[in-house]
Amino acid sequence: MEHKHDEAVPLALEAVVTHLGALLQSFGPGTEPVAAAIRASLIAAMAARDRGDRAGAIAEIGGAMDRLIALADRLDPDEALLMRTVAERVRSSLHRGDLAGAKHGSAVMFEKSGAVERKPS
Repeated sequence: MEHKHDEAVPLALEAVVTHLGALLQSFGPGTEPVAAAIRASLIAAMAARDRGDRAGAIAEIGGAMDRLIALADRLDPDEALLMRTVAERVRSSLHRGDLAGAKHGSAVMFEKSGAVERKPS
């Protein structure tokens, strides 16, 4: 049986899980337990999404974002505060089914976390 993904959970979760190790390298050594917890939350989000549990998927994505923010807080509390604000916007967008808002917020969060290579100015 073919399953169509819930558009209210727009993140390319598979891609995030695949590239999580590279993302967390920017945070330095000792991130393995946090990476494992984030990976587990995102895998649980994919499973929830695939069984049509939108609320469960959003909750798991939120948990993963919270762990990433906590990690960022160790390095740069100001950046973590910005990420926390963006994460709340992503959550709100997901709850409203605002695909464009969630994608934009996610892109900002990944750029701030170092997951996206920034072009020199």
